[in-house]
Amino acid sequence: MRGEVGGRGQLGRGGMQLDVEEVQIPYHFRCPISLELMRDPVTVSTGQTYDRGSIEAWAAMGNTTCPVTRALLADFTLIPNHTLRRLIQDWCVAHRAHGVERIPTPKQPADPVVVRFLVAQAAAADSEPSARISALRRLRNLARESEMNRAVVSTRETRQVVVEIAFEEGGANSDVAAEAMEVLAVMPMTEGESEAVAARRDRVAKLAAVLRGHRSTEARIGAAVMVETVRSAVAREAVGGEPGLMEGLVSLVEEKGNSRAVRVGVRGLFSLCLAKENRGRAVAAGAAEAVLRRMREMCFGERGDLERALATVELLCRGEGGREAVVRVEGAVKTMVRAMAGKATERAAEHAAGALVVVVGGSEALQQEAVASGVVTQLLLMVQSGCSERARRKAQTLLKVLQPAWALQDSLANSDDFLQPF
Repeated sequence: MRGEVGGRGQLGRGGMQLDVEEVQIPYHFRCPISLELMRDPVTVSTGQTYDRGSIEAWAAMGNTTCPVTRALLADFTLIPNHTLRRLIQDWCVAHRAHGVERIPTPKQPADPVVVRFLVAQAAAADSEPSARISALRRLRNLARESEMNRAVVSTRETRQVVVEIAFEEGGANSDVAAEAMEVLAVMPMTEGESEAVAARRDRVAKLAAVLRGHRSTEARIGAAVMVETVRSAVAREAVGGEPGLMEGLVSLVEEKGNSRAVRVGVRGLFSLCLAKENRGRAVAAGAAEAVLRRMREMCFGERGDLERALATVELLCRGEGGREAVVRVEGAVKTMVRAMAGKATERAAEHAAGALVVVVGGSEALQQEAVASGVVTQLLLMVQSGCSERARRKAQTLLKVLQPAWALQDSLANSDDFLQPF
C-alpha cells in the first residue's frame, strides 16, 4: 500500500510543494500514527517503528500500549532506526526534482548513562574544581539543546545533587556552586524542592547573595528561578524578608541586553509580592520604577511578559508607598494606558486598569493625563468585549473615577448608561 504525499500540493509538516500525481510516499516511510513521512523514526520494544514526535505524544497521553499491535510496552525506550532514516533521506534526494526536501539528520537525545557520569563527576568533592565545572557545563549545554534532553537531564536525582552543589560553602567551591546555580536556571526545581530551600535560612541568604552581586548573570537567573517557584505564603514572606534579595531581583529587571534576565526578575517579584508583607519591601527596593521602565519593551514582546509586569505593578500599588513610587516615574500613566491598547490581552488590560484605579484616584492632573492618553476608549472596549466579571468591575470603577476629567463637550460625559450595572 502506498499513499499520496500529505494532501494535494504539499508534504505534511515540511510544507514542500509536490506533484502528487507523480510522487507517493512508500507506506513503510509513513508513521502509523500521523500517516506522514517520518523525520526521526524510532523503534519501540514491540519492534514497531514510529516518528519520534508521534510516539512521544502517544505516551504523554497516558497510553501504555503499542499503537499498532496493542501489546503492552515493557518500557518506553525509543531506539533510533538509523537505517530507515537513511532510506527516507535517500528517497527525498531522489525526488527533489518534484520539490521534496531532504529531511535533516536529527540530534539524538542525551544518553542517560553519560548524564549519570557527569552528575557523579560534578558531585565529587575531592575532584579538581575545573573538572567539576566542566561536568556541570556539559549538563547545562545538554539541557539547553532540546526538550528531550531536558527531560533526560532534569530528573529528581540530578536536581537534588545539583542543589547540594549550588549551596556548597568554601572559597574553592564558590565557582563550582555558581556553575550549579546556572544549571538550575535551565532545569527549574519543583515547588517542593524550592520550599525545602526556603526553609533553610542559610540557603535563602546564599540566594540573596548570588542575586545581589554575583558576576554571572546566569547564576543570578538560576537563583531567581528558584525564588519564583516558592509557592506557600509563609515561605514567600521568609524569602522576601531576606536582606538584599528584593534588590537582587530588581537588578535583574534592570539588566540591559538580556530579556531573559528581565523576564525572570519580574516573575520573581510577582511571586513574592503575592504575599502582602513583601509589597512594601519590593517598593523600597525600587521594583515599581524598574518594572515600569521595562514595560515599553514588553509591549512588543511576549504577551505573557506584559501581563506579569502589569500584574506586578498592580500588586505594588497596593503596598506601602507603591502608588507614590509609580507616580514618580515619568510617563507611568501613559505607559499603562498604552499597554491596554493594540493587541493587549484581557489580563493585561485588567491589570493595567486595576493599577490605574489606585494611581489616578485623588489626582485630577493624573486623571486628565489618562483621559488624554485614550484610556476611556480602551475601557469601553473592555466592557463591551465580554471580558471577565473581575475585569469589567475594574474597568467600570476606573471609568467612574475618571468621569470628572472628561471634556464637557464629549457626549460620554453626559451619560452614565455604559456604567450600568455598577
